[in-house]
Amino acid sequence: MTELKNFISSYASFSEAELDDIVGRFKQRSIAKNEFLLLEGTVCQDLVFVQEGCLRLYYLDDEVEISVWFAFPNSSAIDIYSFISDKPSKYFLQAIEDSTILYLPKAELTSLYTEYPTMQEMMRKFWEDAVLNLIDRFTALQRDSAEKRYLDLMSKPPYLQKIPQKYLASFIGVTPTSLSRIRKGIR
Repeated sequence: MTELKNFISSYASFSEAELDDIVGRFKQRSIAKNEFLLLEGTVCQDLVFVQEGCLRLYYLDDEVEISVWFAFPNSSAIDIYSFISDKPSKYFLQAIEDSTILYLPKAELTSLYTEYPTMQEMMRKFWEDAVLNLIDRFTALQRDSAEKRYLDLMSKPPYLQKIPQKYLASFIGVTPTSLSRIRKGIR
């Protein structure tokens, strides 16, 4: 739970007792490789923190899986739009390896807002961080070449170590064949 405490504390300051209470409200769950935490058409009800493993957020476009986000240990995984709006998700959230998560139901988060007003600040900063990351990702997909997007991933070892090439290809917006050509050209 130390990693979750550190994650929460990176966004706002809490006393040790408050942190213990907040973290104690998260539930732990083991997820098998390929198991889903969220299906398209269902509402995202949980804030998820990855303890071990790796999760992938993706959508289908004409039966092709398009990876949009990966969550590694000590990071979060969520469909922000569905979670905030209570509308059905357009995404799937799947474990790409055996994983252990901690999750907080939205109703519990709402209770924490009342009990610990600083929790609202923490979540505001968390949402801001998530939005900035999404803007960076969107901008890179629009502006940068596929080669540059792949080179950027090379500076993030977990992506190259944990994620199958077909998922990486869709993440940077190319086909697996194009990714193979990019990789050969870089060597």
